[in-house]
Amino acid sequence: MTRIAVIEDDLPTSNQLAGWIASARSGIVIDQWFTRDEAEAALAREHYDAVVLDIELGRERHAGVALINAINKRRQGTPVLVVSAMPAAIYRSIMKALDAWDYLQKTTFEEADFIETFLDILRTTQASTTTATPTAPESDALMLDPLWQRTPTWRGERINLPLTAQRILATLHQRGGEVVSYEDLFDVVKSGRNRDNVRKHVSTIREALREVDPTFEGIENVPMRGFRWVGLPAASKRA
Repeated sequence: MTRIAVIEDDLPTSNQLAGWIASARSGIVIDQWFTRDEAEAALAREHYDAVVLDIELGRERHAGVALINAINKRRQGTPVLVVSAMPAAIYRSIMKALDAWDYLQKTTFEEADFIETFLDILRTTQASTTTATPTAPESDALMLDPLWQRTPTWRGERINLPLTAQRILATLHQRGGEVVSYEDLFDVVKSGRNRDNVRKHVSTIREALREVDPTFEGIENVPMRGFRWVGLPAASKRA
């Protein structure tokens, strides 16, 4: 059973986040906490698969930072998604230094962006419990030519991708097993060179690949850094 903590002092915002999480996947238990004290007590007694929190709680401007430090001290690897009104230009680097999974600035993202990020967390953390290291990609599973925009294929099936998405996919595939930073991916995006736009392209790539292979989980989100191509899981290679 997946258990998620939502730590947010504003009730409407807390309910909205909880509702999005509930709609993302069935069978999730969601605990909502509104103060630093009750959140710290819950984190000490419960095991959470992920935590979604705000930085400001009540009059404590950096209560969320203290909670992330408390989570890190427990050394359970619990991923933290920060959702805050604080400016991303300043706080994203701070959250990266604290090993938070990602930072979403309030009013700048939509429900679909939140759900995609949240599901990335669950997929990656669940995958890490079944494999210790990334699996090398199959050399002949993916075929694409982003230079000439020929129709790419995955395991012999055609996939429909725009040119920019093909270039991002090619970059990830060529550097299989390595973390490709957002900054590196900006080089192949002609317009909209920002993290949100890169995430949308990666989401498009995943959706296209899952249309022909529903089990595809070959692109790993590396918290606050970028993405990594891990190819086919061992089970898919044996099939």
